[in-house]
Amino acid sequence: MTTTGDKVRVKGGAAASEHAPARAATLLLIAFAAVYIVWGSTYLAIRIGIESFPPLILAGLRHLTAGLILYPFIRWRTNVRPTTANWRAAVVVGFLLLFAGNGGVCWAEQTVPSGVAALLVATVSLWLVFVDWLRPGGHKPVPMVILGLLMGFAGMALLVGPAHLGGSQRVDPWGAGVLLFASLAWACGSIYAKHGGMPSSPMLGVAMQSLAGGMILLIVAFFAGEFHGFHFAAVSPRSWLALAYLIAFGSGIGFSAYLYILHKSTAARVGTYAFVNPVVALFLGWLIAGEPITLRTALAAAVILTAVILVISATQRGTARTEEPMIAPGEA
Repeated sequence: MTTTGDKVRVKGGAAASEHAPARAATLLLIAFAAVYIVWGSTYLAIRIGIESFPPLILAGLRHLTAGLILYPFIRWRTNVRPTTANWRAAVVVGFLLLFAGNGGVCWAEQTVPSGVAALLVATVSLWLVFVDWLRPGGHKPVPMVILGLLMGFAGMALLVGPAHLGGSQRVDPWGAGVLLFASLAWACGSIYAKHGGMPSSPMLGVAMQSLAGGMILLIVAFFAGEFHGFHFAAVSPRSWLALAYLIAFGSGIGFSAYLYILHKSTAARVGTYAFVNPVVALFLGWLIAGEPITLRTALAAAVILTAVILVISATQRGTARTEEPMIAPGEA
């Protein structure tokens, strides 16, 4: 016999099950917004941070602090004990992603506007295909991907090409060169992380990479002389706020949201961050920092982002029959 209380419980359970998909969809939208906006805004935060911090010190403090916070918490939550091989892989990935990749972005933003820096970092998707093609046992790209690669490199050449184009100054070649190297290093680190023996917990891997990369950045900053004459007391409040934002939002919330959408959504949708982030960064740089969006920048953005869309969409179609493709988080 069904009692009134049983009916109430059944109705309550049905109502909860009906609302669960809506809550999940809302949470997924929030996570996508976090990846789009937060990672797009880190380029501006870096520019504000290096107003007072030397670039490698800024990056080192950000990642080491994030690692010191995340590592014990994730170890406690997952109960995963990293092996020596896991730590070795974390050092290699931390060197490539955080020292060469993120450290290069911080250094380059001394001379390259934050929005343009984000645009050049979007070429990580192009470098990923190129590096995966050249590695032993790699995959040859389909013609559409090759077209995207050619377009992407043409867009990069446009940014640093003729000295004057429509009255627009070109991007500093040294800064652009460092950004391209940083993007290449990020692509290499991403592929190594996929095949190089990271721990089973993705967030634990992030924490280990942050610890290793942060230490490498600060050691190199010391030998590069960045600590000479630097005093924490001279750091402006806005630069401290930028560092706190990079730690809490860029390395914490942004990456957690990225891992969530990677688990809950399709790789094709996750990959859209690669061409949304530069648009967000260009807009915020113009709105808040007064960075001009010149004719050269607009043309190069159109060419590079079209190339990224071609590569991502063609790669998704080409790998659907084999395995879910890796989406490399090219965040600043």
